[in-house]
Amino acid sequence: MISMGWLGRMALALAGAMLFPLAAQAQAPAAPADALRVIFCGTSGPLPIPNRAKACTAIQAGGALFLVDAGPESTKNLMMWRVPVATVKAVFITHLHSDHIGDLGELNLQSWVAGRPQPLAVIGPAGVDKLAAGFNLAYETDHGFRKAHHEHDGVKLPLAAGVLKATVVTIPAPDGTAVVWNEGGLKVTAIRVAHDPVTPAFGYRFDYKGRSVVVSGDTRKWPPLAVAAKGADVLIHEAQNNAMTRQMAQGLKRLGNDRMSSIMADTVSYHTEPVEAADLARATGVKALVLSHLTQAGLPMFTPEAFTKGMDAGGKLDWRLAQDGMTIDLPVGSDEVRFGKY
Repeated sequence: MISMGWLGRMALALAGAMLFPLAAQAQAPAAPADALRVIFCGTSGPLPIPNRAKACTAIQAGGALFLVDAGPESTKNLMMWRVPVATVKAVFITHLHSDHIGDLGELNLQSWVAGRPQPLAVIGPAGVDKLAAGFNLAYETDHGFRKAHHEHDGVKLPLAAGVLKATVVTIPAPDGTAVVWNEGGLKVTAIRVAHDPVTPAFGYRFDYKGRSVVVSGDTRKWPPLAVAAKGADVLIHEAQNNAMTRQMAQGLKRLGNDRMSSIMADTVSYHTEPVEAADLARATGVKALVLSHLTQAGLPMFTPEAFTKGMDAGGKLDWRLAQDGMTIDLPVGSDEVRFGKY
């Protein structure tokens, strides 16, 4: 016989997994009454890393949720932490590498099932229109099944709300910017960065009631990013230790895997080293730097000390390495930068 205690625990677990609004509100870390909040929902690079999803940074402002990229495993993280995904309004895509877009279909489905009332905006460089159309087509039959299963007794699953709606952003100048969102007190600015041969590639700046955060996207060290990030509270910058990368490439070559050795060696030309990110952060005058998209984190040769060696040589800087579940709160009307964790 199944005890009522077991049934009760199972019901609570299901409620959390399906993101019922009360469960989501009850489980989230306490936040200021009004703030710009950052949630790190994916902090690895494209390699499989234990306890790290691929690229995804969530921003909460004015009761709405926004994402920069939607890498594989990131939607699972948001749901496990009971972040109210039904409030998501837009995903800002930095570029079309698979580790930045792979979970977009699942994010769209889960937020729609949870009650998102409008299409999900997908904003980014050329190609996001094909990206959105592809996921819409891939999930079209599933959405019909979900509606047939669950639309009854007051539960509605309007198909029109369950689609991705793309906006292609064009910034002609290689060091240019463009405002791509301005609603509810939140302004989002796209910033051209340098991730050649991927072009264009964007970073994004979020400004909300006097608080601001910049997400670099994938890029080599790019001085125009420092200009666009000037005066922001927090800079979230990708980081790859090239000495570790070359070590990995050499190890693969010794093992006879010339193909993967060559691919690994290529990456040093289009990513930023931790020391370079620190120098750029000092140039912006930000209050804090967080390194994310950590390609080597979790691999055998990785230690935080080796990965970040030399970052402090350039002068005083508040910096740290991102982890999945890390949060940053920037309360409105304050200069405080408050770090926490789910």
